[in-house]
Amino acid sequence: MPNGDYYCRNCIQFGRLTNRNKLYRIKEPNQFDIPAEILTWKGTLSPFQAQCAQQLIEKAAHRQNHLVWAVTGAGKTEMLFPMLTESIRQGKRIALASPRIDVCNELFPRIQAAFANVDCLLLHGQANQYFYSQLTVCTTHQLMKFYHAFDVLVIDEVDSFPYVNNLSLAAGAKNACKENGVMLYLTATPDENSMKMIRKRQLTLDYLPLRFHQHQLPEVKFMVERQMERQVEHQKLSSKLWKIILKWVAQQTPFLIFVPRVKLLAPLYEAIQKVVPSTVTGDTVHANDPQRLEKVQRLRDGEYRYLVTTTILERGVTFKNLDLMVWDANDSNFSRSSLVQIAGRVGRSRERPTGDVYFVIRYYSLKVQQAARQIKSLNRKAAKLLHES
Repeated sequence: MPNGDYYCRNCIQFGRLTNRNKLYRIKEPNQFDIPAEILTWKGTLSPFQAQCAQQLIEKAAHRQNHLVWAVTGAGKTEMLFPMLTESIRQGKRIALASPRIDVCNELFPRIQAAFANVDCLLLHGQANQYFYSQLTVCTTHQLMKFYHAFDVLVIDEVDSFPYVNNLSLAAGAKNACKENGVMLYLTATPDENSMKMIRKRQLTLDYLPLRFHQHQLPEVKFMVERQMERQVEHQKLSSKLWKIILKWVAQQTPFLIFVPRVKLLAPLYEAIQKVVPSTVTGDTVHANDPQRLEKVQRLRDGEYRYLVTTTILERGVTFKNLDLMVWDANDSNFSRSSLVQIAGRVGRSRERPTGDVYFVIRYYSLKVQQAARQIKSLNRKAAKLLHES
């Protein structure tokens, strides 16, 4: 700065702090009224989910940092409930953090409903009215506001942007957890750093390759398209693609079209508009869309039949009866893990545990083949688990 002072840009979104500012810490008192009925959720876990849930209870009790690697749709949130119940009973303060606002917004009402008698707080850039609570759902950015506050810190989608490979957010999460606290991680696609910590025995691992409804993951179907630029330029899909979309329209299922870049949203949306009847409504959505949350809810409520979206909806959001297509899956903006996560949006409900997952590709790159192989590998492990049970 001109006066010789300095500030850190890593947390500038919270307001500028200079070397002249002072931060004050208040020791966590853990002063909570414990209700007689803690868990108000009346569901039951499958035997496989119950095994993972028991591991979480034991790891939290022994303060062992732990990773749950479970496929998309395995019911990771519900597997937390027994551990959360025990931690609340013991008067511990708990945070459930995720890198993405959308995940927090989906998680918060589920936690509220499951623990209706427990004070629960939602914190992110668009919901920042703070009050002291035993249970906090927040983005990983919000953890930077806490210091040695939480006895149990759960980070969902630990491999997700912007948390993955972000040393500042990782340090903020570590500081938010008490020195004698425990950090528990959840993901369907662990990153290399998590696997390295497991190999170094800094993190224990539990693995569940089976969805809660015990059906396998929908597998990828490839469609090779050599003229993608031409289709975008003329806003006109090939006959192979529009036949798939019209099939989805006829069966009245919602669908997502994932694109790798914001500039592709409008032309793909226009191309779809030319194909579907005027009564079939949809929209585009991306990370900086001010109406993003409303549009997602409209799809969920059936007001919209489809969304053309960037990777902002690759994880943490659930829609019933979904089908999807990934446009130009070869693009560098799609990683192997993001493609696996995107495919995992399909088949989430017990009523329709199947659905279409199409990767529209220019050629069979290593990345798209690895994503498809990983899904097939998980299905083989799921089949083996069911056979042995």
